[in-house]
Order: sequence, then C-alpha cells, then structure tokens
Amino acid sequence: MAAGELVTIEEVSGAGGINEFIRFPWKVYRDHPCWVPPLKSEVKFLLSEKKNPFFQHAEAAFFLARRNGETVGRIAAIIDRNHIKTHQEQAGFFGFFECLPDCAVARKLLEAAASRLKERDIEIMRGPMNPSTNEECGLLLEGVDSSPMIMMPYTPAYYLDYMERCGLTKAKDLYAYITVIREVAAGGRLERVAAAVQARVPGLTVRPVDMKRLGRELAAVKQIYNAAWSHNWGFVPMTDEERESMAKRLKPLIVPELLIMAEVNGTPAAFFMAVPDYNQVLGKLNGRLGPVGIARSLWYSRKIRDIRILTMGVKAEYRKKGIEILLYLEAFKAAVKKGYERAEMSWVLEDNVLMQRGCELMGGRLYKKYRIYEKKI
Repeated sequence: MAAGELVTIEEVSGAGGINEFIRFPWKVYRDHPCWVPPLKSEVKFLLSEKKNPFFQHAEAAFFLARRNGETVGRIAAIIDRNHIKTHQEQAGFFGFFECLPDCAVARKLLEAAASRLKERDIEIMRGPMNPSTNEECGLLLEGVDSSPMIMMPYTPAYYLDYMERCGLTKAKDLYAYITVIREVAAGGRLERVAAAVQARVPGLTVRPVDMKRLGRELAAVKQIYNAAWSHNWGFVPMTDEERESMAKRLKPLIVPELLIMAEVNGTPAAFFMAVPDYNQVLGKLNGRLGPVGIARSLWYSRKIRDIRILTMGVKAEYRKKGIEILLYLEAFKAAVKKGYERAEMSWVLEDNVLMQRGCELMGGRLYKKYRIYEKKI
C-alpha cells in the first residue's frame, strides 16, 4: 500500500452492500485454480438474519474494507448466544474473512470486528467461523495444492501470516483425512470385525435413511449428534429450526445409502452421514445456479468420484463397541457400488485421538490441516 492510501471500513446491511460482500471473494481468488466458487444464493442464505435460523440465537455485523474507492476486504463480527450459554465464556467470532494481499487491510478488518464484539462485552475473538462450526470454519494450513471438498474452506497462505502479525494465536487445528474406499471395503479383516460387533450387540441393525421420512430421520440424527458431541471443543447444540433448515439444504445432496442409521431393537443408536463432493460440480458453475447451471450440475454430478464424511455419532451407551466400524463398512460398500473412489473424513479435532485412530483404521491419510485463531480483546 502506497503512502497516503488510507484503508476505510464500512458496515453494510442493505441488499447492495451484502451483494458486494458476497461477490468480493471472486477478486481474491481469480488466480487460485484450486478455489471452488460457492453458490452465491447459499452464501446469501447464510448471511440472512430473516432466513437462516442460526440468527434466532445469534447476531452479526458485516464490514467491507475500501481503499481509494476499491473494495479490498471483508469480515463479519458474530455473536452466538448459544455458544456463550453452552461454554460459559464471553467468546465471539469473526467470519467470512477475505482480503487482498495487504496486511494493513487485514489489520483494519480484524480491528473492526474486535471493536464491535468488545462493544457487546465479548472478551475473546475467535475464527474464522462462517458463521459457526456447523458450516465452514478455519484457515487452510496444509494442503493448498488441491481443491477443498464440500463445506470445507480454501484460503490463501498469506492469511496465516496476517493473523499472526495482527496478534492472533492458534486456538485449535482441524484435520482432514483421505482414504481409498475400495481398499477399505474389500478388507476381510473389517468384515470380521463388523460381524463380531453385530454378535456383541444383540438387536443391532443398520439401514440407509428413509427419504420419505427424512424430517423424522434427521430429528433422530440431531438428538444423537447433540448428545454425542456435547463435550467437544466449539460444539453448540443444533436447534430444531436449524435441523429443519439443514434437512431442506441437504436433501438435494443426500444419497440415501451414504446416510446410515444404526438401531438396537428398533431404537436409533448411531448415525453416519456422507455426501458426494459436489464441489466437483460447483467449480463449473461460478456461483450461479440458473437453468443452465442446473443442467450442467446434473451432467457433472454423474462424474463425481469422491465423498466427504460430514459427521457421525454414537449414543453414549453404545460407544466402544465397534459400531462405528460397521457404519463405515456399510457406507463404503455402498459407495463402491455407486462408483465413488475416495472419501475425505473431516473435520477432526487435533486432540481427538480416538477419532484420528478411527480414520487411520479406515486407511485414512492426514492430507489437510486447518487452523482456527483467537485473540483476547
């Protein structure tokens, strides 16, 4: 930045400002071939206080950075009252952070977010969250040479440097593992383990989700998810409204054979959720899904060869019995039949050793890392 070129920060809320906020990343990533443009309509939903049920318990302010009339960065300041209640800490978040290569811009944006959070009695700023751990979060730490899978971030390496130069420190690292599905599904050892699990847990059955009862199925998933992950770092329980919204958003993406329920005597005990890596389609659409985009997405979706395991959960009374292995095996066998080749298992907390071992048991190789930062304000 040349001397005298001041960076100014503007809070935006109207349609014009929000649309500019949404469009800005195209300027940052024009020379990044691994970046996958998000659907602009999806980002608009995430930012909408009227449509996104996250904002029933949260608030956000959106800022653009300008220099000589040109937009050079963006950031959101986010307060999630459910996070504060769950974790008993005065923590707020910054999210949707993007900026051109200029640390002065990053500093101004982070200062704007911190100032807004501090006005609301927040003591720690953490992020990026877009806008929560239930969506994209973190900055890419390792693995910049390949595109992200669906609902995972891709960010330039200079963001990491800017965070540290602006006084933020590591809060937590997140891991992503990759595995070759056919090699796992064909393993006779896992078949024997799965058979032993079914013998060990009387009444245990597994089945794909019933799409005709998707709302009811996801209600069971939400109940298990909230209980299974309640002690995890950064976890905030999903509300009924968020579950219903997630069901609507995920329904077009769901392959029933990749969303599996485990039941014991007919009662839900565990779940496994994976989806095809639709980023392989989104990369062709450039953020738009009109009639042509829909036609192109239908064409390219037939060529998807990867899946991402979004989440899984097991009720406390059924943990450490190997049910997870049975779920993995059933999903991977179905994935092979549908022509999928690789699976990403993400994200996994850096200190969740049990989950890391599970990924490694499934042939997983650690291939990407993400970092969440924080700063006392």
